[in-house]
Amino acid sequence: MFTDELRNKVWSDVRQRDLRAFGKFLTPDVFVEAAALSGVRLGKNALSLAQMAWLGVSCAIHTTKNFCDVLQLALKLLDDAGNWQPPGSKEASQQKKKSVGKKEKKPSKHNPYGTSPTCVTEEAFSQARKLMPQSFWIALILLLGKHFEQQHGRLTRWKRFRLLALDGTTISLSGWQKLRAHFGAARNGKSKPRTQVRMLMLQLPLVRMPWRYVVDSLDQGERTLAAELLQFLYKDDLVLLDRGFWSYGLFHQIKNRKAWFGIRVSKQIKLHRVKSLGEGDWLVRWKMPTGPRWRNSGLDKEIELRLVEYKIPGFRPSGIVTNVLSPEKISREDWIRLASDTEPGDKRLGVGLYHRRWEIETTFNELKVTQGMEGNLRGRTPEAIRYEIAGHVLLYLMIRWLMVEAAVEHGVEDPLRLSFKGALDELTDIRQSMLTTTPERAAEVLLPRLLQRIAGHRVPLRPGRHYPRPKDSYARNRKRKNSKQRKNLRKTGKTTVQKA
Repeated sequence: MFTDELRNKVWSDVRQRDLRAFGKFLTPDVFVEAAALSGVRLGKNALSLAQMAWLGVSCAIHTTKNFCDVLQLALKLLDDAGNWQPPGSKEASQQKKKSVGKKEKKPSKHNPYGTSPTCVTEEAFSQARKLMPQSFWIALILLLGKHFEQQHGRLTRWKRFRLLALDGTTISLSGWQKLRAHFGAARNGKSKPRTQVRMLMLQLPLVRMPWRYVVDSLDQGERTLAAELLQFLYKDDLVLLDRGFWSYGLFHQIKNRKAWFGIRVSKQIKLHRVKSLGEGDWLVRWKMPTGPRWRNSGLDKEIELRLVEYKIPGFRPSGIVTNVLSPEKISREDWIRLASDTEPGDKRLGVGLYHRRWEIETTFNELKVTQGMEGNLRGRTPEAIRYEIAGHVLLYLMIRWLMVEAAVEHGVEDPLRLSFKGALDELTDIRQSMLTTTPERAAEVLLPRLLQRIAGHRVPLRPGRHYPRPKDSYARNRKRKNSKQRKNLRKTGKTTVQKA
């Protein structure tokens, strides 16, 4: 591996200045530990793995800039401030001074170290991005999650369980041939195929923090990718699943990890009711599905589950299936309680347990829309796309960590009551001041000020509100039906439209 101690020192100093808001999270020891955990070398040059991780976060912050502009942005801000000199610049200038009676030695054109320690080309960055292993990103996010739980583990737990949510989404990409050939394209009706990448995430919903994620092509189904994530569950983890993950194999996988799950009941599945545990609460059995896939799977021929039935006024009857069989551990009310049923001043855990699954949907919206990951990925190769997505996930994780720190520091009981959009705006506003100030002032003045401002962006608790998802077929069909009714009424001279 090519080494350049001077450039490594210069760009490490730039990285530490640019990431001062996250300095207590992304320490040099974390990078070293992540490299050891992933089995790769950290490197000692301007584009080492630590510098590449920083540039990935910077690319996620500046979604409208190209890679070349992102490379030089921090250097431009430092140069304009006028109070920063690259490490080693004085020594380099002293070496260039002419000695008495000696001619200045002309540098060789074949010198691989170049002339300026701050010069890094976009081509070198592109090559380093292709060689950056995905395992380093995963190890980095894993370590940050571990350190977060050591400090704020109580915020991630619901009674005796560590609460997790699992769901997937797709991210739209540019229609470059390499991307379409690798990730695939989705076709929706008569519209043109759209190049997309599939992403699955395991999240800590009580703080909306990513725990693990995986990115793959559309050919890989969500259940297949879910099996990759669920193998890392710990004992007494409680996973909230979307109904699309209903799978006999996944249920057994969670059970074998001594973990627990909750999922909405599927109408296509026949459950044999064994015993009543109370009103709307049943002990049920589900037999192994027939077919060649399951005959030699080695799984039990049936699994014992619990069915919690409920109906919310104005909605269809539904139910939750779980392997937590005892109502004493999690009661029926704990599963289905609505936020609108709680009284003002109730604790943050008073909301129904399964409805916490919606937090991961909010995370996807904040990642893709608020943070700008959807439609703003610049890469034209699969490696570049994975790199940018990893930078977005890492940035989102650290912003959420800052929000938790702000909530704890300023007495906000629930970190979810703070605005992610407000936190992202405050981070963007203070970034230049963080970059150009001294380390002492950044730690003693600017960082506490940033936490105070983040804590000031509070989202009021407004339970009971619901809106149709704009991409749902029901909402689209209702809109079309009302539009047709209006056209017919114009012809007949009437003005009222019957609601669908």
